[in-house]
Amino acid sequence: MSETPRRQAGREDGRAARARATRSRITTAATELFTTTGYTTTSITAVAARAGVSEQTVYYAFGTKRAILAAALDLAIAGDDEPVPTLERPWVRDALADPDPLAQLRCQVAGAGDIYLRAAQLLDVVRSAATTDPDLAEVWATNIDQRLAVQRVFAEALVRKTPLRDGLPTHVAADIALTILSPETYNLLVGTRGWDHSRWRAWATDALIRLLTTLS
Repeated sequence: MSETPRRQAGREDGRAARARATRSRITTAATELFTTTGYTTTSITAVAARAGVSEQTVYYAFGTKRAILAAALDLAIAGDDEPVPTLERPWVRDALADPDPLAQLRCQVAGAGDIYLRAAQLLDVVRSAATTDPDLAEVWATNIDQRLAVQRVFAEALVRKTPLRDGLPTHVAADIALTILSPETYNLLVGTRGWDHSRWRAWATDALIRLLTTLS
């Protein structure tokens, strides 16, 4: 007798869950290695050993080391493996919907900060490796484009709530926010200069208010 659709679906769900767990183990292991020993020197063999799986499993799940890094970066930025774009995340929607421009800017900084707590080191790995690896140069360029797209949406929302300083065009306001809320600046101040996260948040919020608005 053939299995019922419900039993077949349950089996598929189990397979999907196991595959998802395996991918998570691999990306976690790869992130640890990429951020401690470097991307270039980390091999698929090392990732497989750290994850406790075979090399064949790694290749089957991702195909290439670049794909592992891209997946690890997506996971770190999002905080989960749900296919929800940044602009549809609750914190972004809340910031855009808030009628208070200061509240929006505070939420922008808090959201970026939460991402960098998870992803700052891995983003620095991508940025560093991009100078010599064309594939990672493309990953880095895509990441910048994605961050800029988010900041443009924030800038357009901000100008509907308050005049921008000195009549700034929204695309310039987005460029300024992209710079203040960049992983390079975060890593410099928090990673290199030893600022704590809360100090960075206070500084970034104050900088955006002063540079983008006439508010105080």
